Amino acid sequence: MAESVVLDPVDLHLLRLLQNDARATYRDLAAQVGVAPSTCLDRVTRLRRSGVILGHQLRLDPAKLGRGLQALLSVQVRPHRRELVGPFVERIRALPESLSVFHLTGPDDYLVHVAVADMADLQRLVLDEFTSQREVARVETRLIFQQWDCGPVLPPATP
Repeated sequence: MAESVVLDPVDLHLLRLLQNDARATYRDLAAQVGVAPSTCLDRVTRLRRSGVILGHQLRLDPAKLGRGLQALLSVQVRPHRRELVGPFVERIRALPESLSVFHLTGPDDYLVHVAVADMADLQRLVLDEFTSQREVARVETRLIFQQWDCGPVLPPATP
């Protein structure tokens, strides 16, 4: 388990601002936080090096890219052994339809969030990429009607 990093109020303020707009300039961030731009740059660099900031991602709308149907696939792998876990996860992560993969406790071993063009594409994905694999014992599919983003990770600012 990763160690937590001690963050002061300036760090937390910077992180809240960056979560809302990762493209903000250091000058704008510094002005909002009340520090010099060079101090802001140093702090953000330290937050990156310590692993608090993992990166900056471009988010795409799957529907506008021809993948308007999303689903959650609950996958049971048998036998559930270490030598199968790594290759299975890498194969699923390499699929262009996969948005995220979770390794779980409970009756299902994995939850895979996928985006596909339509029902026929979902059926092809499940049959060709999941149930055709020897180690996959069961796949249960749940369609996603609507999705909401949650967050941020940080606690709300105190007044």
